[in-house]
Amino acid sequence: MPELPEVETTRRGIQPHIQGKTVTGVIIRQPRLRWPVPAQLPQLLQRRKLKRIERRGKYLLLYFGNGCLLLHLGMSGNLRILPAATPVKKHDHFDLVFGQQCLRLHDPRRFGAVLWSDDPVEQHPLLKNLGPEPLSDSFHGAHLFRHSRNRQVAVKQFIMDGTVVVGVGNIYASEALFQAGISPSRNCGRISARRYENLALAIKEILTTAIECGGTTLQDFSQADGKPGYFAQKLQVYGHEGEPCPVCGTTIRRKNLGQRSSYYCSHCQR
Repeated sequence: MPELPEVETTRRGIQPHIQGKTVTGVIIRQPRLRWPVPAQLPQLLQRRKLKRIERRGKYLLLYFGNGCLLLHLGMSGNLRILPAATPVKKHDHFDLVFGQQCLRLHDPRRFGAVLWSDDPVEQHPLLKNLGPEPLSDSFHGAHLFRHSRNRQVAVKQFIMDGTVVVGVGNIYASEALFQAGISPSRNCGRISARRYENLALAIKEILTTAIECGGTTLQDFSQADGKPGYFAQKLQVYGHEGEPCPVCGTTIRRKNLGQRSSYYCSHCQR
């Protein structure tokens, strides 16, 4: 599933090609994604200039003068910049056309989203309760420590809670907890402020490196230009069950937490 680094990589990939350009067409091939695609999008966006592209958590926000288009890649979606005349493939559900090129959403599982907001987008029901961005100054160890008090949940599930901090998905949560030396199953309410400071720094470092590498390609993700993300080559524990820990040599284990696979070293992570 595309996580924050993959979505940020996509944003950076598409921005130079379409920001400041004027929409000349909107093509909705599949009106039923995770939520219905607004049927009025062609009328709302025709001849509108795309002012800027931002990211909030795993949502891409395309700002126009009359509102904001929200895009989500779901479980297996991707966005590509293509010549507008490129033949359509199965699962190519949505095109935003800018003259001779288009932004095309490909989503085999149809868990992605194409939505519209003409109100302040930060008040959209999908965004208004989100926690801080992990790479912002408002995210730090003190924030994690404060929100973890009196909570009875595993720390990995805690940092994957979007109301606590956005965009720390399964892969990067496993990697950050390994770097911080914290067991993924440890009760979040029993972790000290100092250890949370280390964890916040690890999250920032892991996500920053992943963005620099263009994200992680394991199954479905590729960048906006079709190239894979290369952070998979830097994974220390995720997907390495049964292999030696790169720090101490102890066999890396896997357990399910919140129905997600968690990889860890029982010696390095306490």
